[in-house]
Amino acid sequence: MSPPRRPSQEELRAAVGRSMPDLLAPRLRVLFCGINPSLYSAVVGYHFARPGNRFWPTLYAAGFTQRLLAPSEQHELLELGCGITNVVDRATATADQVLPAELVEGGRRLEAKARRYRPRVIALLGISAYRAAFHRPEARLGLQPEQLGGSRLWVLPNPSGLNAHYQLKDLARLFLELRRAAEGE
Repeated sequence: MSPPRRPSQEELRAAVGRSMPDLLAPRLRVLFCGINPSLYSAVVGYHFARPGNRFWPTLYAAGFTQRLLAPSEQHELLELGCGITNVVDRATATADQVLPAELVEGGRRLEAKARRYRPRVIALLGISAYRAAFHRPEARLGLQPEQLGGSRLWVLPNPSGLNAHYQLKDLARLFLELRRAAEGE
């Protein structure tokens, strides 16, 4: 498979504010929830597509997938009982451009999706976004004490390459804990 074409600067600028379609199905094992789409993802049409994002390598390292999937193969996640959504639909250059009010509103929309699609676990990828969206300033990574729309709620680090606090091996270990918990139910 040849590498995808990189978007031009003009395409990236034009993607500001675009949304991405969710990758959803009823009763998923895990629904991964990013903060919001990157401009790169909004242009190419695949979640976590920006080079340097560690979502796909982390899924593979944690055993969610049997091989390293390219973002363009995201549809294969549904066959594995996994899906992808975002707290905020609006694409930005960086997640810090998302407004606190957008996170709160996005949290409400995520709860509605949870009630409608009933995933076993929602894995929110970004502790700061989780704290802001759900008014949980003291929240820690891992399984949360409350549910969201009837789904168990798990918080993991943001896999963006811009998140230097976690290396791939650390992300893989934390995602593996989630995978084991989701399979053990």
